[in-house]
Amino acid sequence: MAFWWPLLVLGFAFAVCRFLLILIPPSVPSIEVDASDVLEDGSQTKENSYIYIPRKGKMAQTDKVQCYEPATMKYLGYFPALTPDEVNEHVAQARKAQKIWVKSSFRQRRQFLRILLKYIIEHQELICEISSRDTGKTMVDASLGEIMTTCEKITWLLAEGERWLKPEYRSSGRSMLHKRAKVEFYPLGVIGAIVSWNYPFHNVFNPMLAAVFSGNAAVIKVSEHASWSGCFYFRIIQAALAAVGAPDNLVHIITGFAETGQALVSSVDKIIFVGSPGVGKMIMQKAAENLIPVTLELGGKDAFIVCEDVDVPHVVQVAIRGALQSSGQNCAGAERFYVHKDIYSTFVAQIVKLVKSISVGPPLAGKYDMGAICMQEHAEKLQNLLNDALEKGAEIVGRGSFGNLGEDAVDQFFPPTVLVNVDHSMKLMQEEAFGPIIPIMKFSSDEEAIKLANDSKYGLGCAVFSGNQKRSIEIASQLHCGVAAINDFASTYMCQSLPFGGVKHSGFGRFAGVEGLRACCLVKSVVEDRWWPFIKTKIPKPIQYPVAENGFEFQESLVEALYGLNVWERLRALVNVLKILSEQSSTTTAKKGRLEDP
Repeated sequence: MAFWWPLLVLGFAFAVCRFLLILIPPSVPSIEVDASDVLEDGSQTKENSYIYIPRKGKMAQTDKVQCYEPATMKYLGYFPALTPDEVNEHVAQARKAQKIWVKSSFRQRRQFLRILLKYIIEHQELICEISSRDTGKTMVDASLGEIMTTCEKITWLLAEGERWLKPEYRSSGRSMLHKRAKVEFYPLGVIGAIVSWNYPFHNVFNPMLAAVFSGNAAVIKVSEHASWSGCFYFRIIQAALAAVGAPDNLVHIITGFAETGQALVSSVDKIIFVGSPGVGKMIMQKAAENLIPVTLELGGKDAFIVCEDVDVPHVVQVAIRGALQSSGQNCAGAERFYVHKDIYSTFVAQIVKLVKSISVGPPLAGKYDMGAICMQEHAEKLQNLLNDALEKGAEIVGRGSFGNLGEDAVDQFFPPTVLVNVDHSMKLMQEEAFGPIIPIMKFSSDEEAIKLANDSKYGLGCAVFSGNQKRSIEIASQLHCGVAAINDFASTYMCQSLPFGGVKHSGFGRFAGVEGLRACCLVKSVVEDRWWPFIKTKIPKPIQYPVAENGFEFQESLVEALYGLNVWERLRALVNVLKILSEQSSTTTAKKGRLEDP
């Protein structure tokens, strides 16, 4: 006891000191970001002097990216559509800055993250309002999808980022016991990202945080549908980098259309793309010209499976949140609902009741549960999917209601809609909708649910609900997708230690988590002598040039001694190895003696 007592005291004192250190807030400077030109100076219900009316059909690719509020069509301004030469100049500037940043310490990088985190927490309303104005989502949806996910990523990087970028030691195997094996992680250089519009804040910060923390520069092309917000968020990044003394031009935000994106793909060291499968294929083809590595996070058609032993009211709430993710603009959202036949009627009745209570309108003009559709004419696409399903036998059993909207605003909004009598012959069950449509099918057995869920060209995520968690896990384990939530929806993405990505037409590669962080790195395998300079690698005499007559016999015995399945056979082979070495040594000594004789 006398021996252990001092150790216990020291351990207790250490724990108390660690606790007290937690109570001391870190010294994090504040940054000032000019937001005077993006703040709304009045209610959205007021008349505006400039209502933007976009052209019908495919967006014209001019030298300007026009920006407007999808919920009100108020004009927000424009940004240049950069030419390939201009993109190359941005990448060149970033590459020059990265050569300085690569020498930065993890302490400096963590301080950058803390400054960002402090600003985000103190300016949540501003960040969410800008996201809402540019994409049409509600403030609550912006908080969930933009603020929480980004803060979670920052805190994970602060806690674990350095650990996963330090050299990782691996086993050296039987033949290399005298060696030390490790993996080292070096920045790739300039990480390019082409991101979608649905989460304009998080989609910019997500690749930027991983790239900068791992020692890279970042050049990010924001969507032409969310350039206004993306360029404001860039000011936050610039201010935080300046506060830690980072080199100018380490991070760039560029705007434009397809030509701009293609130029970026051709000039960076890695490309991360978030968007549709069609564009993803073009990105991959362009990257292949210079063998540039790519990470593709493409579409999703996530299955939401509900077994008969669940708490129906709870699951209905989760289902609505999953279906209406980001104000009816699904991002890894639930798009196919499979409900066990025993609770099918109850589930449908409750979800219809809830959907009918949902109001749709301009998110900053009143208390609405859902905002606008961001992309021009997307409501028409949703209606076409709906019409195809209705023509093939589907039935609408419930819809949300519009708020106080004018007749000319109908194209920007689409109410949440519940369908029954759906099947996989309908486009709605096969194509990504990216909208607030809830098609519900019934199933009779777990095997049927698994078969239905896997009947898709997409494979991003899934959610499985059952009162028996083991059963949920068993079902999810048989679904061909990249992420799975058990008795929850989208919880995998809030665990930022986990990689995120899909299979099939949902893409490949991963961002987030350890895998996403290391994907920004050159992964280098290194082997070094464990006990240098006392033990060095020497080529055994029998296989030195010129190779001895018994060279192959030596190799054969060496292989069996190292890898044989039977311990006695390995020992016998080892004896033979030693015997050959001894004979070779004797022969060499005899030859040397003859040469020395006069």
